[in-house]
Amino acid sequence: MEFNLQNEAALLEAILFLESEPLDIQSLCKISELEKDIVEESIARLTEKYQSDEYGIELEQISGGYLLVPKKTFWSVLKDRYGKKNENRLSKAAMETLSIIAYKQPITRAEIEAFRGVGVDNMMRILLDRNLVKEVGKKDIPGKPIQYGTTREFLKYFRLNSIADLPKLDEQEESRFTLAR
Repeated sequence: MEFNLQNEAALLEAILFLESEPLDIQSLCKISELEKDIVEESIARLTEKYQSDEYGIELEQISGGYLLVPKKTFWSVLKDRYGKKNENRLSKAAMETLSIIAYKQPITRAEIEAFRGVGVDNMMRILLDRNLVKEVGKKDIPGKPIQYGTTREFLKYFRLNSIADLPKLDEQEESRFTLAR
């Protein structure tokens, strides 16, 4: 049975335009008061629509939800005015710490320090304050150290749908993420 979902897709487009955070299918159903299958079909139509070169935005799946974002081809022109401000940027040391957590999670502070070769107290405080990492449990060894992992905010910050979308490491990069035991 073929539906004409033009109005439904337009409603979802308006909702996504007004939202600044990714919305999952369930949230879109609740806000739009549409059935799940209609929302899914409308999302598929919008995704196809924005693949055309005639639009400067695209519908991207980020952190399990959908968000209208500028096309990557235009980002070099837009980033100075609309990108993250310098005060929101992470330092090289914070990025290094965050990448270790992202690729090796769950991981303890001591394990992170072993990778970096320096203390990570300040970097961990910054990453926790920005909600890019969180406590995800305790390691089952004496002392029960806290283990850390990435958050949904991390996925949004890097425009990833899931942690599986992280770039794959080559052999040399992979060796950097392996502790000598």
